[in-house]
Amino acid sequence: MRACIETNRLILKNMAPENYKEQFKWCGDPEVAKYMIYSVYTREEDCKTYIESLNPDDPNVCDLGIFLKETGEAIGMGGFTYHPEEDAWEVGYNLRRDMWGQGIVPEAMKAILEYIQGIREVKAITGTFAVENKKSSRVMEKLGMTYWCECEFTKLDGSEKFKAIRYRKDFV
Repeated sequence: MRACIETNRLILKNMAPENYKEQFKWCGDPEVAKYMIYSVYTREEDCKTYIESLNPDDPNVCDLGIFLKETGEAIGMGGFTYHPEEDAWEVGYNLRRDMWGQGIVPEAMKAILEYIQGIREVKAITGTFAVENKKSSRVMEKLGMTYWCECEFTKLDGSEKFKAIRYRKDFV
């Protein structure tokens, strides 16, 4: 989905290939990647390849860069992906470590969700996070989600498996 959304502090918009060095600041950080589905990136060029692989015309994916309004700097990514088998949109995000704890992710995700709700029906939202990742449980709660079930997830490269919790909020 193509979008450009503004909040008090942020501009949320599609990433461009030239943002790859900024993206590497969080994707290349082992602390940021610790509980993510991707393994830590080791080359900046891999971020450029990832950005180029995104399809901003997919109506079931709204994955946007999180840019500081004040500086224009990309500090993270976030958005929602529609899963028809659950009839729900799943939240996902990551943020540069020095930006943690400032309420940026809830601000961004609420704005993106409102945008999607303005153009698509949203019956439910879900989120999955590693049990050890307590900060993500707070984000889910700030989005109005509550505990749904336990599960597990594996990094895309199969290198690690995590016990996880799924949160959900129904709108109907």
